[in-house]
Amino acid sequence: MNDVNRSSVGNYRWVICALLFAATTINYVDRSVFGLLEPVLKEKIQWTAFQFGIVNASFNLAYAIGFLFAGWMMDRVGTRIGYAISLIIWSLAAAGHALVGGVWGFAAARFALGLGESGNFPAAIKTVAEWFPKKERAFATGIFNAGSNVGAILAPATVPFIYAYYGWQAAFVITGLIGMVWVLFWWPIYRRPQEHPRLSTAELAYIESDPPDPPIKIRWRALFPFRQTWAFAIGKFLTDAVWWFYLFWFAKFMNEQFGLDIKSIGLPMIIVYVLADVGSVAGGWQSSWMIGRGWSVNAARKLTMLACAVCVVPVAFAPLATDTQIGGFHIQSQWIAVMLIGLATAAHQGFSANLFTLTSDMFPRRVVGSIVGIGGFAGAMGGVIMNLGAGWLKDFTGNYTIMFTIAASAYLTALLIIHLLVPRLEPVHLELSSDPTAPTLVE
Repeated sequence: MNDVNRSSVGNYRWVICALLFAATTINYVDRSVFGLLEPVLKEKIQWTAFQFGIVNASFNLAYAIGFLFAGWMMDRVGTRIGYAISLIIWSLAAAGHALVGGVWGFAAARFALGLGESGNFPAAIKTVAEWFPKKERAFATGIFNAGSNVGAILAPATVPFIYAYYGWQAAFVITGLIGMVWVLFWWPIYRRPQEHPRLSTAELAYIESDPPDPPIKIRWRALFPFRQTWAFAIGKFLTDAVWWFYLFWFAKFMNEQFGLDIKSIGLPMIIVYVLADVGSVAGGWQSSWMIGRGWSVNAARKLTMLACAVCVVPVAFAPLATDTQIGGFHIQSQWIAVMLIGLATAAHQGFSANLFTLTSDMFPRRVVGSIVGIGGFAGAMGGVIMNLGAGWLKDFTGNYTIMFTIAASAYLTALLIIHLLVPRLEPVHLELSSDPTAPTLVE
């Protein structure tokens, strides 16, 4: 089956990928609205940078807690039910931001949003593992992960308009309830490949062309002794923290550093996340392309991640950007910062697409959701620390230099640790003991 022309087996799996892309887009629209409206809300509430960090950290804390249980839930009840529940919870929470008007009210709303949104990536990664053969998973992950950038683009393209005509409360309500529309498509369309009436026999065989995973029953806490689990979790802890910083602090940084307000922040944000979108797809495609031409999975994933990590390093100079003359053209400082951050977000997304795919490279599909949940917990806790640290450092130092320096070094550090823990991306083998209620894990 590996030699069969892919176009001859059908393409229904890409319909499922499109639904994952749409959900991830909605996910990022909803979480981006608050940061985009920060200059407006700051005038009303008069919060400090540290208080703003607390509000963002409340989202990350809930996201971390929810990620652990979301991964378990997706493995337990399946993605059809689990994904729908997540969308409903986060849509109501996003719209609920319109009902509050203080620091602690927003902290509570962000906490509820974080709990709901934590289900998106465990569900999406598990769906990719079920619906795609290993050689296509990084590319499929890159495509749905690109929804995070599309969402981050749609938010600045639409929220200023909604705010100008209807106010900040309407911006939360209108964007928040879009998720309910997605559920109306997901519920009738989605089934597991083996149960789907519209999937051809040839495409099902292609999806299942990898060696089958052994049937196992395992509690997620039993996954912690494995080096592979820690490699993924530490990678997420270090790099997701940086992504949360970009997502929640970019508008505030550009407002305070270069004077951009809600009317002028749209184009810079769109540029940054268009570049991130390109990076997401390119990073997933690159490692898949290398594997298709005979590279080992280990070499393809890690070389792609190394290239991405190197491209992040120049972001350290973003807060130091000044007006520049290049080839007779005068480039204003804010556009230098935008391009440096845009390159870094593109590299992050390429790195992230391959980091996510490591889970299905190293673990059986049956536990992928739980592994992604553990990594998501670690990444969200990194976000808690990063948000609190950014707020404290901004109030204490008056600038963002230290935070961007941390961002510049995080990816090389993460890749080094991953390589030391899993130098060959060795897969984990899970076997039941003679007592079926007490699974034995064999590496």
